[in-house]
Amino acid sequence: MASIDPKALRSYTWFNGKEYYNFSRRANLRSIGFSREIFFGKPVIGICNSFSELNNCNAHLRGLAEAVKRGVWEAGGFPLEFPVISLGEQFMKPTTMLFRNLMAMDVEESIRANPIDAVVLLCGCDKTTPAMLMGAASANIPAVVVTGGPTLSGNYKNQPFGTGTDGRKIFDLYRTGKVSPEELQEIEGCMVRSSGHCTVMGTASTMASMAEALGMTLPGNAAIPAVDSRRAALAEASGRLAIELVAEARTPRSIMTWEAMENAITVDMAIGGSTNAVVHLLAIARRLGLPLRLDDFDRISRKTPFLANLRPSGQHLMEDFFHAGGLPALMRELLPQLHRDAVTVNGKTVEANVSQAVCHNRDVIAARETPLHPEGGTVVLRGNLAPDGAVFKQTAASPHLCQHTGPAYVFENYQQMHDTIDSSDLPIDENTVLVMKNGGPKGAPGFPEWAHIPMPRVLLEKGVSDCVRISDARMSGTSFGTVVLHVSPESAIGGPLAIVETGDRITLDVAKRELTLHVPADEIARRLAVRPVHEPHYTRGYGKLFLDHVTQAHEGCDFDFLHAE
Repeated sequence: MASIDPKALRSYTWFNGKEYYNFSRRANLRSIGFSREIFFGKPVIGICNSFSELNNCNAHLRGLAEAVKRGVWEAGGFPLEFPVISLGEQFMKPTTMLFRNLMAMDVEESIRANPIDAVVLLCGCDKTTPAMLMGAASANIPAVVVTGGPTLSGNYKNQPFGTGTDGRKIFDLYRTGKVSPEELQEIEGCMVRSSGHCTVMGTASTMASMAEALGMTLPGNAAIPAVDSRRAALAEASGRLAIELVAEARTPRSIMTWEAMENAITVDMAIGGSTNAVVHLLAIARRLGLPLRLDDFDRISRKTPFLANLRPSGQHLMEDFFHAGGLPALMRELLPQLHRDAVTVNGKTVEANVSQAVCHNRDVIAARETPLHPEGGTVVLRGNLAPDGAVFKQTAASPHLCQHTGPAYVFENYQQMHDTIDSSDLPIDENTVLVMKNGGPKGAPGFPEWAHIPMPRVLLEKGVSDCVRISDARMSGTSFGTVVLHVSPESAIGGPLAIVETGDRITLDVAKRELTLHVPADEIARRLAVRPVHEPHYTRGYGKLFLDHVTQAHEGCDFDFLHAE
Protein backbone atom coordinates (compact mmCIF):
# COMPACT_ATOMS: atom_id res chain seq x y z
CA MET A 1 0.00 0.00 0.00
CA ALA A 2 1.13 3.54 -0.72
CA SER A 3 2.50 5.24 2.39
CA ILE A 4 -0.41 7.06 4.00
CA ASP A 5 -0.47 8.65 7.45
CA PRO A 6 -3.75 7.44 9.02
CA LYS A 7 -4.16 10.80 10.76
CA ALA A 8 -4.12 12.52 7.37
CA LEU A 9 -7.09 10.53 6.14
CA ARG A 10 -10.38 12.33 5.69
CA SER A 11 -12.12 9.41 7.38
CA TYR A 12 -9.87 9.61 10.47
CA THR A 13 -12.06 12.04 12.41
CA TRP A 14 -15.14 9.85 11.92
CA PHE A 15 -13.57 6.96 13.84
CA ASN A 16 -10.95 8.58 16.08
CA GLY A 17 -11.51 11.10 18.83
CA LYS A 18 -12.97 11.59 22.27
CA GLU A 19 -16.62 11.87 21.28
CA TYR A 20 -19.19 9.18 21.93
CA TYR A 21 -19.90 8.97 18.20
CA ASN A 22 -16.30 7.98 17.40
CA PHE A 23 -16.83 4.89 19.56
CA SER A 24 -20.38 4.39 18.28
CA ARG A 25 -19.36 4.53 14.61
CA ARG A 26 -16.72 1.88 15.15
CA ALA A 27 -19.23 -0.31 16.97
CA ASN A 28 -21.82 0.05 14.23
CA LEU A 29 -19.32 -0.73 11.52
CA ARG A 30 -18.40 -3.89 13.40
CA SER A 31 -22.08 -4.82 13.48
CA ILE A 32 -21.86 -5.45 9.73
CA GLY A 33 -19.27 -8.13 10.44
CA PHE A 34 -15.98 -6.26 9.98
CA SER A 35 -13.32 -6.74 12.62
CA ARG A 36 -11.57 -3.68 14.02
CA GLU A 37 -8.30 -4.73 12.37
CA ILE A 38 -9.92 -4.76 8.95
CA PHE A 39 -10.91 -1.11 8.88
CA PHE A 40 -9.15 0.82 11.61
CA GLY A 41 -6.57 3.27 10.30
CA LYS A 42 -7.01 2.29 6.65
CA PRO A 43 -8.20 4.51 3.79
CA VAL A 44 -11.92 4.09 3.24
CA ILE A 45 -12.75 3.73 -0.44
CA GLY A 46 -16.39 4.35 -1.29
CA ILE A 47 -17.90 2.45 -4.20
CA CYS A 48 -20.69 4.63 -5.51
CA ASN A 49 -22.97 2.18 -7.30
CA SER A 50 -25.84 3.09 -9.63
CA PHE A 51 -26.92 -0.54 -9.98
CA SER A 52 -30.65 -1.04 -10.49
CA GLU A 53 -32.86 -3.72 -11.96
CA LEU A 54 -34.89 -0.84 -13.38
CA ASN A 55 -31.83 0.12 -15.41
CA ASN A 56 -30.70 -2.66 -17.76
CA CYS A 57 -27.63 -0.61 -18.72
CA ASN A 58 -26.39 -0.77 -15.12
CA ALA A 59 -27.87 -4.10 -14.02
CA HIS A 60 -24.45 -5.81 -13.96
CA LEU A 61 -22.70 -3.25 -11.76
CA ARG A 62 -22.97 -5.43 -8.65
CA GLY A 63 -20.37 -7.72 -10.22
CA LEU A 64 -18.12 -4.81 -11.08
CA ALA A 65 -18.39 -3.57 -7.49
CA GLU A 66 -17.00 -6.90 -6.29
CA ALA A 67 -14.09 -6.52 -8.70
CA VAL A 68 -13.41 -3.01 -7.37
CA LYS A 69 -13.42 -4.36 -3.81
CA ARG A 70 -10.79 -6.94 -4.72
CA GLY A 71 -8.53 -4.18 -5.94
CA VAL A 72 -9.08 -2.04 -2.86
CA TRP A 73 -8.41 -4.95 -0.48
CA GLU A 74 -5.28 -5.88 -2.42
CA ALA A 75 -3.92 -2.33 -2.15
CA GLY A 76 -4.54 -2.21 1.59
CA GLY A 77 -7.72 -0.15 1.69
CA PHE A 78 -11.17 -0.70 3.15
CA PRO A 79 -13.98 -0.70 0.52
CA LEU A 80 -17.55 0.24 1.38
CA GLU A 81 -20.22 0.13 -1.31
CA PHE A 82 -23.17 2.51 -1.22
CA PRO A 83 -26.12 3.11 -3.55
CA VAL A 84 -27.26 6.24 -5.31
CA ILE A 85 -30.35 6.69 -7.45
CA SER A 86 -30.15 5.13 -10.89
CA LEU A 87 -31.63 6.60 -14.05
CA GLY A 88 -32.96 3.87 -16.34
CA GLU A 89 -33.07 5.51 -19.74
CA GLN A 90 -35.66 3.13 -21.16
CA PHE A 91 -37.99 3.05 -18.19
CA MET A 92 -38.24 6.46 -16.49
CA LYS A 93 -40.93 8.99 -17.33
CA PRO A 94 -41.19 11.73 -18.35
CA THR A 95 -37.42 11.65 -18.99
CA THR A 96 -34.22 10.77 -17.14
CA MET A 97 -32.92 14.26 -17.91
CA LEU A 98 -35.43 15.58 -15.38
CA PHE A 99 -33.54 13.63 -12.73
CA ARG A 100 -29.88 14.00 -13.81
CA ASN A 101 -29.39 16.95 -11.48
CA LEU A 102 -31.09 15.10 -8.62
CA MET A 103 -28.70 12.17 -9.08
CA ALA A 104 -25.73 14.55 -9.22
CA MET A 105 -26.85 16.03 -5.90
CA ASP A 106 -27.25 12.52 -4.46
CA VAL A 107 -23.71 11.59 -5.55
CA GLU A 108 -22.21 14.82 -4.23
CA GLU A 109 -23.89 14.69 -0.84
CA SER A 110 -23.37 10.95 -0.37
CA ILE A 111 -19.64 11.42 -0.94
CA ARG A 112 -19.37 14.52 1.22
CA ALA A 113 -21.45 13.25 4.14
CA ASN A 114 -19.70 9.90 4.63
CA PRO A 115 -16.24 8.79 5.90
CA ILE A 116 -14.78 8.36 2.44
CA ASP A 117 -11.18 9.08 1.47
CA ALA A 118 -11.66 8.31 -2.23
CA VAL A 119 -14.50 7.01 -4.36
CA VAL A 120 -14.89 4.68 -7.33
CA LEU A 121 -17.88 5.76 -9.42
CA LEU A 122 -19.80 2.92 -11.10
CA CYS A 123 -22.06 4.21 -13.85
CA GLY A 124 -23.01 3.47 -17.44
CA CYS A 125 -26.37 4.68 -18.71
CA ASP A 126 -26.80 8.03 -20.48
CA LYS A 127 -27.34 10.28 -17.46
CA THR A 128 -25.63 8.25 -14.73
CA THR A 129 -22.14 8.99 -16.06
CA PRO A 130 -22.52 12.79 -16.34
CA ALA A 131 -24.41 12.90 -13.03
CA MET A 132 -21.54 11.13 -11.29
CA LEU A 133 -18.95 13.39 -12.92
CA MET A 134 -20.96 16.44 -11.87
CA GLY A 135 -21.31 15.21 -8.29
CA ALA A 136 -17.64 14.25 -8.07
CA ALA A 137 -16.59 17.63 -9.46
CA SER A 138 -18.56 19.40 -6.76
CA ALA A 139 -17.46 17.15 -3.88
CA ASN A 140 -13.83 17.19 -5.14
CA ILE A 141 -12.73 14.12 -3.20
CA PRO A 142 -10.31 11.76 -5.05
CA ALA A 143 -12.36 9.78 -7.58
CA VAL A 144 -12.02 7.37 -10.49
CA VAL A 145 -14.81 6.41 -12.89
CA VAL A 146 -15.62 2.89 -14.09
CA THR A 147 -18.41 2.78 -16.67
CA GLY A 148 -20.42 -0.38 -17.34
CA GLY A 149 -19.57 -0.82 -21.01
CA PRO A 150 -21.67 -1.51 -24.12
CA THR A 151 -23.96 -4.48 -24.53
CA LEU A 152 -23.07 -7.24 -26.97
CA SER A 153 -24.03 -6.40 -30.54
CA GLY A 154 -27.42 -7.60 -31.74
CA ASN A 155 -27.68 -9.94 -34.71
CA TYR A 156 -30.69 -10.91 -36.81
CA LYS A 157 -30.45 -13.18 -39.85
CA ASN A 158 -26.69 -12.71 -39.84
CA GLN A 159 -27.00 -8.92 -39.83
CA PRO A 160 -25.40 -7.08 -36.87
CA PHE A 161 -27.44 -4.29 -35.43
CA GLY A 162 -27.33 -1.91 -32.50
CA THR A 163 -29.81 -0.74 -29.93
CA GLY A 164 -31.56 2.51 -30.79
CA THR A 165 -30.09 3.34 -34.17
CA ASP A 166 -31.11 0.16 -35.99
CA GLY A 167 -34.11 -0.37 -33.74
CA ARG A 168 -35.59 2.91 -34.95
CA LYS A 169 -35.08 1.93 -38.59
CA ILE A 170 -36.68 -1.45 -37.98
CA PHE A 171 -39.62 0.13 -36.21
CA ASP A 172 -40.19 2.50 -39.16
CA LEU A 173 -40.34 -0.57 -41.39
CA TYR A 174 -42.87 -2.08 -38.99
CA ARG A 175 -44.94 1.12 -39.08
CA THR A 176 -45.20 0.85 -42.87
CA GLY A 177 -45.93 -2.90 -42.88
CA LYS A 178 -42.54 -3.99 -44.20
CA VAL A 179 -41.75 -5.87 -40.98
CA SER A 180 -44.42 -8.18 -39.58
CA PRO A 181 -45.45 -8.32 -35.90
CA GLU A 182 -43.88 -11.78 -35.73
CA GLU A 183 -40.57 -10.52 -37.13
CA LEU A 184 -40.62 -7.56 -34.75
CA GLN A 185 -41.07 -9.91 -31.81
CA GLU A 186 -38.19 -12.08 -32.99
CA ILE A 187 -35.95 -9.02 -33.34
CA GLU A 188 -37.06 -7.88 -29.88
CA GLY A 189 -35.52 -11.04 -28.45
CA CYS A 190 -32.09 -10.58 -30.00
CA MET A 191 -31.56 -6.82 -30.24
CA VAL A 192 -30.07 -6.39 -26.75
CA ARG A 193 -28.02 -9.50 -25.93
CA SER A 194 -26.63 -8.63 -22.51
CA SER A 195 -26.56 -6.03 -19.78
CA GLY A 196 -24.74 -2.86 -20.74
CA HIS A 197 -25.52 0.36 -22.53
CA CYS A 198 -26.28 0.85 -26.24
CA THR A 199 -23.64 -0.62 -28.53
CA VAL A 200 -23.63 2.37 -30.88
CA MET A 201 -22.00 5.74 -30.34
CA GLY A 202 -25.06 6.96 -28.49
CA THR A 203 -25.04 9.08 -25.35
CA ALA A 204 -23.85 6.32 -23.01
CA SER A 205 -20.89 5.37 -25.22
CA THR A 206 -20.16 9.05 -25.78
CA MET A 207 -20.17 9.93 -22.09
CA ALA A 208 -17.99 6.91 -21.27
CA SER A 209 -15.62 8.28 -23.90
CA MET A 210 -15.86 11.76 -22.37
CA ALA A 211 -15.00 10.37 -18.93
CA GLU A 212 -11.93 8.72 -20.44
CA ALA A 213 -10.95 11.76 -22.50
CA LEU A 214 -11.31 13.99 -19.43
CA GLY A 215 -8.80 11.72 -17.73
CA MET A 216 -11.20 10.36 -15.11
CA THR A 217 -10.93 6.66 -16.09
CA LEU A 218 -8.12 4.26 -16.73
CA PRO A 219 -7.13 4.09 -20.43
CA GLY A 220 -9.34 1.83 -22.54
CA ASN A 221 -12.37 2.02 -20.23
CA ALA A 222 -14.91 3.37 -22.71
CA ALA A 223 -15.22 0.52 -25.22
CA ILE A 224 -14.71 -2.76 -23.33
CA PRO A 225 -17.99 -4.72 -23.69
CA ALA A 226 -20.03 -4.95 -20.50
CA VAL A 227 -19.65 -8.70 -20.10
CA ASP A 228 -16.02 -8.94 -21.21
CA SER A 229 -13.74 -10.19 -18.42
CA ARG A 230 -11.38 -7.31 -19.17
CA ARG A 231 -13.95 -4.87 -17.78
CA ALA A 232 -13.83 -6.64 -14.42
CA ALA A 233 -10.04 -6.52 -14.57
CA LEU A 234 -10.19 -2.77 -15.23
CA ALA A 235 -12.59 -2.35 -12.29
CA GLU A 236 -10.16 -4.22 -10.05
CA ALA A 237 -7.28 -2.00 -11.22
CA SER A 238 -9.42 1.06 -10.51
CA GLY A 239 -9.91 -0.17 -6.94
CA ARG A 240 -6.15 -0.39 -6.53
CA LEU A 241 -5.73 3.04 -8.09
CA ALA A 242 -8.10 4.57 -5.53
CA ILE A 243 -5.50 4.04 -2.81
CA GLU A 244 -2.93 5.89 -4.89
CA LEU A 245 -5.37 8.74 -5.35
CA VAL A 246 -5.63 9.09 -1.58
CA ALA A 247 -1.85 9.05 -1.14
CA GLU A 248 -1.31 11.63 -3.88
CA ALA A 249 -4.40 13.75 -3.04
CA ARG A 250 -5.31 13.62 -6.73
CA THR A 251 -8.77 15.21 -6.97
CA PRO A 252 -11.29 15.63 -9.82
CA ARG A 253 -10.58 19.35 -10.11
CA SER A 254 -6.87 18.68 -10.54
CA ILE A 255 -7.71 16.36 -13.46
CA MET A 256 -10.74 17.98 -15.13
CA THR A 257 -8.96 21.19 -16.08
CA TRP A 258 -9.63 23.51 -19.02
CA GLU A 259 -7.11 21.53 -21.06
CA ALA A 260 -8.87 18.27 -20.19
CA MET A 261 -12.22 19.81 -21.20
CA GLU A 262 -10.83 20.86 -24.58
CA ASN A 263 -9.42 17.35 -25.01
CA ALA A 264 -12.84 15.86 -24.30
CA ILE A 265 -14.57 18.11 -26.82
CA THR A 266 -11.94 17.26 -29.45
CA VAL A 267 -12.52 13.55 -28.86
CA ASP A 268 -16.29 14.09 -28.94
CA MET A 269 -16.02 15.67 -32.37
CA ALA A 270 -13.76 12.91 -33.68
CA ILE A 271 -16.05 10.08 -32.53
CA GLY A 272 -19.21 11.74 -33.89
CA GLY A 273 -20.50 11.74 -30.33
CA SER A 274 -24.03 12.28 -29.09
CA THR A 275 -25.34 15.84 -29.15
CA ASN A 276 -26.23 15.30 -25.50
CA ALA A 277 -22.51 15.50 -24.68
CA VAL A 278 -22.76 19.23 -25.30
CA VAL A 279 -25.29 19.71 -22.50
CA HIS A 280 -23.47 17.38 -20.11
CA LEU A 281 -20.01 18.86 -20.66
CA LEU A 282 -21.39 22.37 -20.18
CA ALA A 283 -22.92 21.24 -16.87
CA ILE A 284 -19.69 19.56 -15.71
CA ALA A 285 -17.70 22.66 -16.65
CA ARG A 286 -19.95 24.88 -14.57
CA ARG A 287 -19.50 22.55 -11.58
CA LEU A 288 -15.74 23.05 -12.05
CA GLY A 289 -15.91 26.81 -12.54
CA LEU A 290 -14.61 26.56 -16.11
CA PRO A 291 -15.79 29.26 -18.57
CA LEU A 292 -16.96 26.80 -21.24
CA ARG A 293 -19.39 28.20 -23.80
CA LEU A 294 -21.43 26.72 -26.64
CA ASP A 295 -19.23 28.40 -29.22
CA ASP A 296 -16.20 26.48 -27.90
CA PHE A 297 -17.75 23.31 -29.29
CA ASP A 298 -18.08 24.80 -32.77
CA ARG A 299 -14.58 26.28 -32.62
CA ILE A 300 -13.12 22.84 -31.88
CA SER A 301 -15.44 21.07 -34.33
CA ARG A 302 -14.22 23.19 -37.25
CA LYS A 303 -10.63 21.95 -36.81
CA THR A 304 -11.24 18.35 -35.71
CA PRO A 305 -11.56 15.50 -38.22
CA PHE A 306 -14.29 12.89 -37.80
CA LEU A 307 -12.55 9.51 -37.47
CA ALA A 308 -14.86 6.93 -35.87
CA ASN A 309 -16.90 4.92 -38.36
CA LEU A 310 -19.58 4.05 -35.81
CA ARG A 311 -23.36 4.13 -35.94
CA PRO A 312 -25.37 6.32 -36.10
CA SER A 313 -22.81 8.38 -38.03
CA GLY A 314 -21.09 5.37 -39.61
CA GLN A 315 -21.30 1.62 -40.08
CA HIS A 316 -19.76 -0.20 -37.13
CA LEU A 317 -20.64 -0.94 -33.49
CA MET A 318 -18.85 -0.47 -30.18
CA GLU A 319 -17.53 -4.04 -30.14
CA ASP A 320 -15.80 -3.30 -33.44
CA PHE A 321 -14.41 -0.08 -31.94
CA PHE A 322 -13.01 -2.03 -28.98
CA HIS A 323 -11.34 -4.62 -31.19
CA ALA A 324 -9.93 -1.87 -33.40
CA GLY A 325 -8.10 -0.33 -30.44
CA GLY A 326 -10.80 1.69 -28.70
CA LEU A 327 -10.46 5.25 -27.53
CA PRO A 328 -6.67 5.13 -26.92
CA ALA A 329 -6.11 4.31 -30.61
CA LEU A 330 -8.37 7.16 -31.68
CA MET A 331 -6.75 9.60 -29.24
CA ARG A 332 -3.33 8.70 -30.59
CA GLU A 333 -4.51 9.93 -34.00
CA LEU A 334 -5.57 13.18 -32.34
CA LEU A 335 -2.40 13.79 -30.32
CA PRO A 336 -1.31 16.76 -32.48
CA GLN A 337 -4.57 18.49 -31.46
CA LEU A 338 -4.71 17.40 -27.83
CA HIS A 339 -3.17 18.91 -24.72
CA ARG A 340 -0.67 16.07 -24.43
CA ASP A 341 0.62 17.06 -21.00
CA ALA A 342 -2.78 16.98 -19.31
CA VAL A 343 -2.48 14.67 -16.29
CA THR A 344 -5.03 11.88 -15.95
CA VAL A 345 -6.36 9.94 -12.97
CA ASN A 346 -3.53 7.37 -13.10
CA GLY A 347 -0.95 10.15 -12.70
CA LYS A 348 0.28 9.85 -16.28
CA THR A 349 -0.15 12.36 -19.08
CA VAL A 350 -2.51 11.87 -21.99
CA GLU A 351 0.49 11.33 -24.27
CA ALA A 352 1.95 8.65 -21.99
CA ASN A 353 -1.38 6.84 -21.91
CA VAL A 354 -2.05 6.71 -25.65
CA SER A 355 1.19 7.22 -27.57
CA GLN A 356 1.77 3.45 -27.93
CA ALA A 357 -1.85 2.57 -28.75
CA VAL A 358 -2.32 0.66 -32.00
CA CYS A 359 -5.21 0.79 -34.46
CA HIS A 360 -6.08 -2.68 -35.71
CA ASN A 361 -8.80 -1.71 -38.20
CA ARG A 362 -8.66 1.44 -40.31
CA ASP A 363 -12.19 0.88 -41.52
CA VAL A 364 -13.35 1.54 -37.95
CA ILE A 365 -10.85 4.22 -36.87
CA ALA A 366 -9.69 6.37 -39.76
CA ALA A 367 -6.26 7.97 -39.87
CA ARG A 368 -6.15 11.69 -39.15
CA GLU A 369 -4.79 12.29 -42.66
CA THR A 370 -7.75 10.51 -44.30
CA PRO A 371 -10.78 11.39 -42.16
CA LEU A 372 -14.36 10.33 -42.78
CA HIS A 373 -15.30 14.02 -42.67
CA PRO A 374 -13.03 17.06 -42.36
CA GLU A 375 -15.00 18.49 -39.45
CA GLY A 376 -16.33 17.14 -36.19
CA GLY A 377 -19.67 15.48 -35.66
CA THR A 378 -21.53 18.32 -33.93
CA VAL A 379 -21.88 21.94 -35.01
CA VAL A 380 -23.52 24.96 -33.41
CA LEU A 381 -26.12 26.98 -35.30
CA ARG A 382 -27.25 30.52 -34.60
CA GLY A 383 -29.75 32.92 -36.10
CA ASN A 384 -33.00 34.68 -35.35
CA LEU A 385 -34.64 31.33 -34.59
CA ALA A 386 -31.94 30.37 -32.06
CA PRO A 387 -30.35 33.51 -30.59
CA ASP A 388 -28.58 31.49 -27.88
CA GLY A 389 -27.72 28.64 -30.21
CA ALA A 390 -28.83 25.22 -31.37
CA VAL A 391 -26.89 22.03 -32.05
CA PHE A 392 -26.79 19.81 -35.10
CA LYS A 393 -25.12 16.45 -35.75
CA GLN A 394 -23.83 16.90 -39.28
CA THR A 395 -22.24 13.44 -39.52
CA ALA A 396 -25.64 11.75 -39.02
CA ALA A 397 -27.56 14.11 -41.34
CA SER A 398 -28.47 13.88 -45.02
CA PRO A 399 -25.94 15.98 -46.99
CA HIS A 400 -28.55 17.20 -49.46
CA LEU A 401 -30.59 18.73 -46.61
CA CYS A 402 -27.73 20.56 -44.90
CA GLN A 403 -28.49 23.59 -47.07
CA HIS A 404 -32.26 23.73 -47.27
CA THR A 405 -35.13 26.23 -47.30
CA GLY A 406 -38.72 25.10 -46.89
CA PRO A 407 -42.11 25.89 -45.36
CA ALA A 408 -42.68 25.00 -41.71
CA TYR A 409 -45.29 22.58 -40.50
CA VAL A 410 -45.75 23.22 -36.79
CA PHE A 411 -46.60 20.91 -33.91
CA GLU A 412 -47.39 22.96 -30.81
CA ASN A 413 -46.33 20.14 -28.52
CA TYR A 414 -45.25 16.52 -28.42
CA GLN A 415 -48.74 15.12 -27.92
CA GLN A 416 -50.04 16.85 -31.03
CA MET A 417 -47.10 15.48 -33.00
CA HIS A 418 -47.62 11.98 -31.60
CA ASP A 419 -51.33 11.99 -32.41
CA THR A 420 -51.00 13.24 -36.01
CA ILE A 421 -47.59 12.14 -37.34
CA ASP A 422 -49.05 9.05 -39.04
CA SER A 423 -52.08 10.82 -40.49
CA SER A 424 -52.60 9.94 -44.13
CA ASP A 425 -53.69 13.51 -44.92
CA LEU A 426 -50.79 15.34 -43.24
CA PRO A 427 -50.24 18.32 -45.62
CA ILE A 428 -46.47 18.03 -46.07
CA ASP A 429 -43.90 16.95 -48.65
CA GLU A 430 -40.15 16.30 -48.74
CA ASN A 431 -39.44 20.07 -48.65
CA THR A 432 -41.38 20.69 -45.45
CA VAL A 433 -39.52 21.65 -42.28
CA LEU A 434 -41.16 19.96 -39.30
CA VAL A 435 -41.15 22.16 -36.19
CA MET A 436 -42.07 21.02 -32.69
CA LYS A 437 -42.38 23.39 -29.74
CA ASN A 438 -42.43 23.01 -25.96
CA GLY A 439 -39.79 20.31 -25.65
CA GLY A 440 -37.22 22.24 -23.63
CA PRO A 441 -36.15 22.08 -19.98
CA LYS A 442 -39.18 23.98 -18.67
CA GLY A 443 -41.65 23.36 -21.47
CA ALA A 444 -41.73 19.57 -21.69
CA PRO A 445 -40.70 19.53 -18.81
CA GLY A 446 -37.27 18.01 -18.22
CA PHE A 447 -35.75 18.35 -21.72
CA PRO A 448 -36.77 14.91 -23.10
CA GLU A 449 -35.55 13.13 -26.24
CA TRP A 450 -38.44 14.26 -28.42
CA ALA A 451 -36.47 16.13 -31.08
CA HIS A 452 -36.09 13.07 -33.30
CA ILE A 453 -39.60 13.55 -34.69
CA PRO A 454 -40.53 10.27 -36.40
CA MET A 455 -40.62 10.44 -40.14
CA PRO A 456 -44.28 10.96 -41.14
CA ARG A 457 -45.89 7.93 -42.70
CA VAL A 458 -46.97 9.91 -45.77
CA LEU A 459 -43.29 10.56 -46.54
CA LEU A 460 -42.10 7.04 -45.71
CA GLU A 461 -44.68 5.62 -48.10
CA LYS A 462 -43.27 7.86 -50.84
CA GLY A 463 -39.77 6.56 -50.17
CA VAL A 464 -38.63 9.75 -48.40
CA SER A 465 -36.34 8.74 -45.52
CA ASP A 466 -35.38 12.14 -44.11
CA CYS A 467 -36.54 15.73 -43.80
CA VAL A 468 -35.45 18.76 -41.79
CA ARG A 469 -36.76 18.71 -38.23
CA ILE A 470 -36.38 21.47 -35.62
CA SER A 471 -37.14 21.41 -31.90
CA ASP A 472 -36.09 22.80 -28.53
CA ALA A 473 -35.94 19.22 -27.22
CA ARG A 474 -33.03 16.76 -27.19
CA MET A 475 -32.69 13.54 -29.16
CA SER A 476 -31.16 10.20 -28.28
CA GLY A 477 -27.51 9.84 -29.16
CA THR A 478 -28.53 6.74 -31.10
CA SER A 479 -30.74 8.86 -33.39
CA PHE A 480 -29.93 10.10 -36.87
CA GLY A 481 -31.27 12.41 -39.53
CA THR A 482 -31.32 16.10 -40.36
CA VAL A 483 -32.42 17.26 -36.92
CA VAL A 484 -31.83 20.68 -35.35
CA LEU A 485 -32.20 20.49 -31.59
CA HIS A 486 -31.57 22.28 -28.28
CA VAL A 487 -32.96 25.48 -29.83
CA SER A 488 -32.32 28.13 -27.17
CA PRO A 489 -34.00 29.95 -25.60
CA GLU A 490 -36.80 27.41 -25.55
CA SER A 491 -40.31 28.22 -26.71
CA ALA A 492 -41.89 27.88 -23.26
CA ILE A 493 -40.02 30.93 -21.95
CA GLY A 494 -40.58 33.05 -25.04
CA GLY A 495 -37.86 31.97 -27.42
CA PRO A 496 -38.53 32.76 -31.09
CA LEU A 497 -39.43 29.13 -31.75
CA ALA A 498 -42.66 29.86 -29.87
CA ILE A 499 -44.05 32.06 -32.64
CA VAL A 500 -43.28 29.96 -35.71
CA GLU A 501 -46.44 29.31 -37.71
CA THR A 502 -47.21 26.71 -40.34
CA GLY A 503 -46.18 28.12 -43.71
CA ASP A 504 -43.33 30.30 -42.41
CA ARG A 505 -40.18 29.69 -44.42
CA ILE A 506 -37.05 28.48 -42.62
CA THR A 507 -33.49 28.12 -43.88
CA LEU A 508 -30.96 25.66 -42.50
CA ASP A 509 -27.41 26.40 -43.69
CA VAL A 510 -24.93 24.14 -41.91
CA ALA A 511 -21.86 25.46 -43.73
CA LYS A 512 -22.70 29.00 -42.58
CA ARG A 513 -23.88 27.72 -39.17
CA GLU A 514 -27.16 29.57 -39.64
CA LEU A 515 -30.78 28.86 -38.74
CA THR A 516 -33.06 31.54 -40.12
CA LEU A 517 -36.78 32.20 -39.79
CA HIS A 518 -37.89 34.33 -42.77
CA VAL A 519 -40.25 36.53 -40.78
CA PRO A 520 -39.57 40.27 -40.27
CA ALA A 521 -38.25 41.26 -36.84
CA ASP A 522 -41.28 43.47 -36.11
CA GLU A 523 -43.63 40.58 -36.89
CA ILE A 524 -41.65 38.28 -34.61
CA ALA A 525 -41.93 40.89 -31.84
CA ARG A 526 -45.67 41.26 -32.44
CA ARG A 527 -46.26 37.51 -32.24
CA LEU A 528 -44.16 37.19 -29.09
CA ALA A 529 -46.18 39.95 -27.42
CA VAL A 530 -49.42 37.99 -27.80
CA ARG A 531 -48.14 34.44 -27.32
CA PRO A 532 -49.96 32.33 -24.72
CA VAL A 533 -48.34 32.12 -21.28
CA HIS A 534 -46.89 28.67 -20.60
CA GLU A 535 -48.29 27.23 -17.39
CA PRO A 536 -45.78 25.38 -15.17
CA HIS A 537 -46.11 21.60 -15.02
CA TYR A 538 -45.25 21.36 -11.33
CA THR A 539 -46.22 23.41 -8.30
CA ARG A 540 -44.55 21.29 -5.60
CA GLY A 541 -41.71 18.88 -4.86
CA TYR A 542 -38.66 18.18 -6.95
CA GLY A 543 -40.50 19.15 -10.14
CA LYS A 544 -40.97 22.69 -8.85
CA LEU A 545 -37.35 22.86 -7.75
CA PHE A 546 -36.35 21.83 -11.26
CA LEU A 547 -38.54 24.42 -12.97
CA ASP A 548 -37.44 27.20 -10.62
CA HIS A 549 -33.72 26.65 -10.99
CA VAL A 550 -32.86 24.78 -14.21
CA THR A 551 -30.78 26.70 -16.73
CA GLN A 552 -31.26 26.67 -20.49
CA ALA A 553 -29.72 24.19 -22.94
CA HIS A 554 -26.79 26.43 -23.86
CA GLU A 555 -25.90 26.65 -20.15
CA GLY A 556 -25.99 22.90 -19.42
CA CYS A 557 -29.45 22.54 -17.83
CA ASP A 558 -27.96 22.24 -14.35
CA PHE A 559 -29.40 24.04 -11.34
CA ASP A 560 -28.16 27.60 -11.06
CA PHE A 561 -27.34 27.19 -7.36
CA LEU A 562 -24.97 24.27 -8.08
CA HIS A 563 -22.56 26.19 -10.29
CA ALA A 564 -19.08 26.68 -8.83
CA GLU A 565 -18.23 30.16 -7.63
